Amino acid sequence: MEDCFRGRNIMSKTVSHVQWFLTPYCIGMKLRGLRTEKRLTLARLSEETGLSTALLSKLETDRMTPTLLTLATICRVYGVGLGHFFCEPTEHSLSVTRRVASQGRGRSTDGSSRIPLNPGVPDRRMDACLVDLAPGGSSTEPEIDNAHALLVYVLDGRLHLDVGGMRETLETGDCAYLESDLPLAWGAAGKQRCRLLTVTPTRHAHASEAEAN
Repeated sequence: MEDCFRGRNIMSKTVSHVQWFLTPYCIGMKLRGLRTEKRLTLARLSEETGLSTALLSKLETDRMTPTLLTLATICRVYGVGLGHFFCEPTEHSLSVTRRVASQGRGRSTDGSSRIPLNPGVPDRRMDACLVDLAPGGSSTEPEIDNAHALLVYVLDGRLHLDVGGMRETLETGDCAYLESDLPLAWGAAGKQRCRLLTVTPTRHAHASEAEAN
């Protein structure tokens, strides 16, 4: 009985180690992504592979680790090799900015503010900012580097976006993507503040792209 308990304990530790080792490969997410891409239901995939829907569901939600034989069977249906699941990631970076709404950095004389969302990240490829425009203000040039490429999403309020003398009015929930070297200005429309999420390429990313071209 004691030997049996030790065997179970060793197996439990082995399984935990395997799951920990395989976590970066996101096998379950990749399996679910392939099935969605092929527009297959679990029932249809079960018919194609001979594996139960319960098993396939556990594999896609990482509640079970697939054997190589099981994975190879699924690969045959999707037309991919095992390398699709075990390719090594070449880079990974995660930056978290907490309690953004309570920050007060970047406030200007007209009552507007600009809060960087990913400051201090080395060699980043984009700059994301939370911009708060004062109500009733005239259109001003955005304080954004490399504004020749800009994605702006209106979180709250209404935005006047002036590009080369042409005006677009964006409502809450609207999104605009711009690539232009024309003069750019914006301002809050109406008597309410306008809150925006902006994303622009960094100088580093723009310089790398220019060198490549």
